[in-house]
Amino acid sequence: MLKIGNVKIKKPVIVAPLAGISNDAYRSLCLEYGAGLVCGEMISDKAIYYNNAKTFDMIDYGDIHPSSLQLFGSDVKTMENAAKVVNNVNCDIIDINMGCPVNKVIKTGAGSALMKDEELAVEICKAVIKASNKPVTVKMRLGFDSKHLNYLSLAKKLEDIGVSAITLHARTRSQMYEGKANWDHIRILHNSLKIPVIGNGDIKSLDDYIAHKNDCDAIMIGRGLVGNPFLIKQINAYEQGKIYKEITYKDKIRACLKHIKKLVELKGEEVAIKEMRGIAPHYLNGLYNSSIYKTRLSRANTLKEAEKILKEYEKSLGVV
Repeated sequence: MLKIGNVKIKKPVIVAPLAGISNDAYRSLCLEYGAGLVCGEMISDKAIYYNNAKTFDMIDYGDIHPSSLQLFGSDVKTMENAAKVVNNVNCDIIDINMGCPVNKVIKTGAGSALMKDEELAVEICKAVIKASNKPVTVKMRLGFDSKHLNYLSLAKKLEDIGVSAITLHARTRSQMYEGKANWDHIRILHNSLKIPVIGNGDIKSLDDYIAHKNDCDAIMIGRGLVGNPFLIKQINAYEQGKIYKEITYKDKIRACLKHIKKLVELKGEEVAIKEMRGIAPHYLNGLYNSSIYKTRLSRANTLKEAEKILKEYEKSLGVV
């Protein structure tokens, strides 16, 4: 069992924050499949400061525990204000994003751009810790580029000021999501800090998990769970000395439909179906003759249409 501040994480998989995906529907689904902690998609400190209505809908966390809310920003005062607001949100942990590599975030000085200014990064974390009634964690990368691998020096400074855990995505910002995550650095960080270190990057199978489980205190999985929440069950079974049952086409189709229905309940049919166009096809990856049905799902307009496509596909596989 992992402990982050006063929050107990009883299972080994932590679900990464994914923009446009990690809403209440996805997080609750992952908890049902046995995740130890689920993280919400990153929230702008400025959007909270200016009372953006859509943002306040996003930080309505309902009754999903344990959960982490991730903030991004580069201004000490607005990050401090955001932490005070999040004190009243029904989440368990505040995470500060120092890893996002996308240009629109970098241009604001936030995300992985913060790693270029360790002094500012430390001041932001100090302010958030002081303002927060929840444990504060940080998610970072190895550095901004291969010539500036400063994750270790920054992590040690953050540990010294009271950050409760560090998640390290084992790529630089310049790598984006390309190349291979270098878990040697996660191992180095784990051996260098007293606070928990969570490893992240390229965990897409049970074999990946087994290869890296001892490199850190817990493993965070992002893209490897999209359309495949069964990986959480496989890992939990492994840790219990068991083998999770074979995942059938029926399991995948039913999980997809459950995800769609959860999102419809959360956001309404029109918005939910549009968002699921890019997610639902992942549930059919690796299944026989799935390409035509994946294309149809990516163009669905209603819940009824999505249900019809999935039922037709299930029926076709039943006679193969």
